[in-house]
Amino acid sequence: MKVHPSKDIVGTEGNELVDKRIVLCVTGSVAAVYAPEIARQLMRHGAEVFVVMSPMAQKIVHPYLMEWATGNEVVVELTGKIEHVALANEADLILIAPATANTISKIACGIDDTPVTSVVSAAFGLKIPILIVPAMHESMYRHPILIENIEKLKSLGVKFVAPRIEEGKAKIAEISDVVKAVIETLRPSPDLKGFKILVTAGATMEHIDPVRVITNPSSGKMGIAIAEEAARCGAEVTLIMGVTTVNPPPNVRVIRVKTTEQMLDAVMAELQSRRYDVMFAAAAPADWTPVSPASQKISTSDRKILKIELKPTPKIIDKVKEVSPQTLLVAFRAVYGLSEPELVEDAYQRLMRAKADLIVVNDVSKPGVGFGAETNEVFIIDRDKRVLHIDLTSKHTIAKNLLSLISNLKAHF
Repeated sequence: MKVHPSKDIVGTEGNELVDKRIVLCVTGSVAAVYAPEIARQLMRHGAEVFVVMSPMAQKIVHPYLMEWATGNEVVVELTGKIEHVALANEADLILIAPATANTISKIACGIDDTPVTSVVSAAFGLKIPILIVPAMHESMYRHPILIENIEKLKSLGVKFVAPRIEEGKAKIAEISDVVKAVIETLRPSPDLKGFKILVTAGATMEHIDPVRVITNPSSGKMGIAIAEEAARCGAEVTLIMGVTTVNPPPNVRVIRVKTTEQMLDAVMAELQSRRYDVMFAAAAPADWTPVSPASQKISTSDRKILKIELKPTPKIIDKVKEVSPQTLLVAFRAVYGLSEPELVEDAYQRLMRAKADLIVVNDVSKPGVGFGAETNEVFIIDRDKRVLHIDLTSKHTIAKNLLSLISNLKAHF
């Protein structure tokens, strides 16, 4: 038998993963029952899939089932064949699906005590892309140490497919989303060597008094994802970062600010002192600031109503082209509850006022879109009012798409 009968489905739904070798690592979550279908779907898009199972995973799904699903022998222990190194050497991607809290934290701490963690360790050393798909109870997913470990792994370049939060569980992502994330991860990245890119990210705050502020819920994740992906593609990146709890990527220059005025000053200083090819204005500066902020904490014991007079903050994107007309400007805009035609028209008018080259707009009234989420859904609009819609996906995937688009646009400038 030259070809395993189970491989007759390879490429039946697409060729995006043809010639790609994916190591599917299965750990001891009950969501391991989805591993056979994940493997089969990857194969339908052209991939060759090899499975590694932790001891606990084998108690949920038998290795025979995974061998049937993939047509390849399953690694259940490490032997003299040094399977962890051999697999990592030949892999295009390591996919851990499902990934338990235990396995994620072991990977973050460099612990190698199962076939899965050993394969991942070898992949790190070989700089093989790693994609993790968590699945566990929601209470475990919210553990502050696990959150810290996930952020640590992200800073090392590991990608995550966010779980579905339902019924008190952080359920494994839909199989279609896992496959989409694999395809996006393995899509060739644009070569941005020589590009100088300026990114703004995060919220700003405007003081009412020394301890109270006006701000918004922006997490900065979209801008930070753009900065991280741009640096990975070889660009020289400066990140002007407002208020956020997300750590910046380690390989970019970071300027920290708090207020809108400080962000404006930092942007102007950068554009006047250095030549930037592209600016991504992904931050969410506060739109209003008090006319006369109090110099002391305002007491609540002697008043029932506090009236605050506000004035608009400066619009940073409106000043970019004034000082640096050659910089390709990508503006960002959040809207709430608009129909698609309304959203496009609103964003296009804002693009024209700012003299931007592109504008990225999202409707933050939708679940999983915008502020604080790991995912986003955006419409990208250019000066000719052409619209590119990117359906709900990870912010890193959107960042990759934007950078590919910018790479193509700059070639024509």
